[in-house]
Amino acid sequence: MVLLLCLFFFTTRTLALNTISPGQSIKDGQTLVSASGSFELGFFSPGNSKSRYVGIWYQKVSTGTAVWVANREASVSDASGVLSINDKGILSIMNGTKGIVWSSNTSRNSAEEPIARLLDSGNFVVKDPNDSDPENFLWQSFDYPCDTFLPGMKIGINFVTGFDRHISSWKSMEDPAPGLYSMRIDPRGLPQLVIKKGPNITSRGGSWNGRYITGRPQPTVNPVYLYEFFWNKNEAYYKYEMRNSSIFSRYLLNPVGLTQRSIWNERKNEWEVDSTSQADQCSIYDYCGSYATCSTNEFPPCKCLEGFMQGSASPGDLSSVDWSNGCTRRRPLTCDGGDSFLKQTGLKLPDTSKSWADISVDLKECEKLCLRNCSCTAYANLDIREGGHGCLLWFLDLIDITEFSKGGQDLYIRLATSDLEHIQSKGKLKEKKKATIIAISVIITCGMMILALWLYVRKKKLRKTGEHGKEDLELPVFDFAIIATATNNFSSNNILGQGGFGPVYKGTLIEGQEIAVKRLSKNSGQGLEEFKNEVTLISKLQHRNLVKLFGCCIRRDEKMLIYESNKKQITGLAYPNAYC
Repeated sequence: MVLLLCLFFFTTRTLALNTISPGQSIKDGQTLVSASGSFELGFFSPGNSKSRYVGIWYQKVSTGTAVWVANREASVSDASGVLSINDKGILSIMNGTKGIVWSSNTSRNSAEEPIARLLDSGNFVVKDPNDSDPENFLWQSFDYPCDTFLPGMKIGINFVTGFDRHISSWKSMEDPAPGLYSMRIDPRGLPQLVIKKGPNITSRGGSWNGRYITGRPQPTVNPVYLYEFFWNKNEAYYKYEMRNSSIFSRYLLNPVGLTQRSIWNERKNEWEVDSTSQADQCSIYDYCGSYATCSTNEFPPCKCLEGFMQGSASPGDLSSVDWSNGCTRRRPLTCDGGDSFLKQTGLKLPDTSKSWADISVDLKECEKLCLRNCSCTAYANLDIREGGHGCLLWFLDLIDITEFSKGGQDLYIRLATSDLEHIQSKGKLKEKKKATIIAISVIITCGMMILALWLYVRKKKLRKTGEHGKEDLELPVFDFAIIATATNNFSSNNILGQGGFGPVYKGTLIEGQEIAVKRLSKNSGQGLEEFKNEVTLISKLQHRNLVKLFGCCIRRDEKMLIYESNKKQITGLAYPNAYC
């Protein structure tokens, strides 16, 4: 009997870990844990605060990161708080005096036996115990996000009811009350994701193009996240899911208005920031003003679109940092059929709050629609998938455009035809100049390569000729090093005399043979063949007053005649010259 009671208690306790029913409550110090143990709900105090709040945090993350707070504007001052649900499905938090600090509400009919359950997604829901369809939930925490955008959560607006789901920052790290900043869908024109400080936009994520939000360059296939944007006449929302549910990820809007997407690193036991918005000045909304692009790769980062000029300073004035007035047209639109469109590529598309979209209209018809309306300033594909389809028109000024180094989208900007022709002629001139520079560079490069090849071949040929020349001579050919050693490195003390064709040195070979070396001038102008012929001729001359030619030495441009010599012959005898 005792065993049966224990089993009943254990089973009941296990089933109730993630759920409370009418008549049950959660006191301060008690918690609910989702079925997989991913999330936990209970009372907590943020940072060094002593105030108590009912919140949801990661149960498997040791830092206890809070992702949702129920009573964010009304705390419990001590540990006397209690969370409960009544038979109508209304959640309430009461303090020690039984005063209601916070309560949920629902516009739907209550279930016969409502329960409150913490799901593995981190969503705290009130529902019928036998109905798990999210569309039939009586109430859910995902409809009232705080500062954290979780997988499966929607940010968006219901056009029928006006209900707006949005992320709002905490006031501070210790006060979860709504702060100054919010991340939401701006429903004007083509819905787009924006960050606001109060009523003013501070940063714009952009609209959906069928694959991704346009505020960032075209991403590769993401192995971690799966994004979705839904838009029809009833509602518009943006959400994301994790491809791997075992990975913990959060998107946080902090108290100073910065957004950070983080992934939990279990090995390091810490959150790793995956991406950060507002990382540079180009992420500031409308930083460069109207009809201007912002690029983080240039200085200054702002520049006017083709066909426009800066309104607040002279064009090209690098000292100007005030682009609040943006740019103005060089020539006004004619609006009578005299306008054309300039294609700009690699852009974050302009603010779509003053736009019109239709997925059934193709790009050619889109251009015609824009030309029929004088207020239309640009057009683009609404959806970039399958080569692009749908029509997106902009009216009035084009603002908040970013130029990406890669990725981005095409935008067709309306200009006066005369302005477009001027731009195209400048473009052709620039291309011609570029082509000329390339051609000259190629010619110079080829010329240098040909010259280098000619010098290499010539040098190789001369070397071979020298070697063959040495072989063709009938006289001994001495190595230059031997002659240099014999003449004491052509010492001035060894000079016997100086002629018009060069000096004569005395020397002694290693074996003791005395020689006289006539070092011929490099400026003689004679080639190797002439030298060889004359050496051969001199070697055949026989005269009692002529010193006998003993050999020669050839090294590159060096040519030397080696004569037999002895002390008696050193002076007074003639040394035949190969150039006489």
